[in-house]
Amino acid sequence: MSNGAPGVVPRYHLPPDDDDRRTTKQDGICPSVRAMRKSDSPRWKFAAGAMTLVTAFAAVAACGSDADNSAARPAAGPHSMHAGASSAPAQSLRAGERFLDLKMAEAYTPTAPEGGGTDEYRCQVIDPGLTKTAFVTGTQFAPENVAIAHHAIVYAVPPDRAALVRKQDAKTPGLGWQCFGGTGVPGADVEGDDQGATWVDTWAPGATETLLDQDLGFKLGPGSLIILQIHYNLLATDGKPAGSDRSAVRLRLTDGTPQTRELETWSLDAPTDLPCAADESGPLCDRTASIADVTKRFGPDVGESADRQVEECNPGGVPKPGNTQTCDQKVPAPMTLFAGFGHMHLLGRAIKVELNPGTPNTKVVLDVPQFDFDNQRLMKLPSPVEIGPGDTLRVTCTHDARLRRQLPQLKKLPPRYVVWGDGTSDEMCTGIMTVSPRKS
Repeated sequence: MSNGAPGVVPRYHLPPDDDDRRTTKQDGICPSVRAMRKSDSPRWKFAAGAMTLVTAFAAVAACGSDADNSAARPAAGPHSMHAGASSAPAQSLRAGERFLDLKMAEAYTPTAPEGGGTDEYRCQVIDPGLTKTAFVTGTQFAPENVAIAHHAIVYAVPPDRAALVRKQDAKTPGLGWQCFGGTGVPGADVEGDDQGATWVDTWAPGATETLLDQDLGFKLGPGSLIILQIHYNLLATDGKPAGSDRSAVRLRLTDGTPQTRELETWSLDAPTDLPCAADESGPLCDRTASIADVTKRFGPDVGESADRQVEECNPGGVPKPGNTQTCDQKVPAPMTLFAGFGHMHLLGRAIKVELNPGTPNTKVVLDVPQFDFDNQRLMKLPSPVEIGPGDTLRVTCTHDARLRRQLPQLKKLPPRYVVWGDGTSDEMCTGIMTVSPRKS
């Protein structure tokens, strides 16, 4: 491992629990998918125009990989990769495609944020030098220091917002700037009133190359910029620096055709209200205290997520403590659903997305009954599904606080009532769906 990286992260094997046959959990941290959630209501508000979420997440959610119909496929072993290398060889180029290799301008040594905690999110801008429109049909992130780089998101910024990003970069000392949840650039972010960027891809353990069908892609206009957000986890070193990192990303590009369909990403979130286990106790086992801790570590926007999601998903806005949480979201416009990706953190057990639950037309569009943080991946639907106004999508997540005792990185931390947050000891429940809008 170059640049002072401490070495390969060990993998921890968990015994089966009930019907859970997962074999691995990674000494890593949580991918922050919160950025895909719109902070204003309704939460599924789509970004338009330049917000064509170039989410080559067709590999995503905190962990992208090649589009695959199997959730049980073994991980590609990104923790044994060599510095600067991809987690697996890229697949061969198809007709009309080309690779564009991008790398951080220089190595960066992460440090824990002033507010406490062991998680730093750092955004850095990369100019891809595009002079004509291109479509992203594949993405592969290559973390250099895999011991600390446990999650990355690739954002695209259109030319008319590029100046905002350069201004942000120029006013912040050092390489890049700190950013939680999104790009951290007003007017060039992926949430609420600050929309203006596009979600391109996400990497986390288990990810290999994201590869889309050739007639699907994510649009990048000439003059666009790429923002690379990397979540560095310093839990293993108690918040102390653990070497530098200079990661890279490879984009698979094509010029597209009149038949190319532009893709967007729709994030379906449910609350996380996981109490401490029956035999656990401590100050953070109180929900209010836990939310205050999240707020201290990541700021008020993230800290408010737990209550905001409860208000949006639960009748009466009342928290429902328990292992399993759900949220129904109405489909706002005609679209075609192509793939889905389930994202949780280290305490995740299962995630599912259903279309029109409780009706004769019920259809499961995403099902990960044995969630493995080390093997998060996009699952391509057997065939596209047409959805539109009048339809409902329900996301359901199950977490297990007992896993905390089996994971060395979580054993170090005090028990807590787990709510939504960006850190290793926090959780998420997100079904990330890849869609293309339809005119009718």
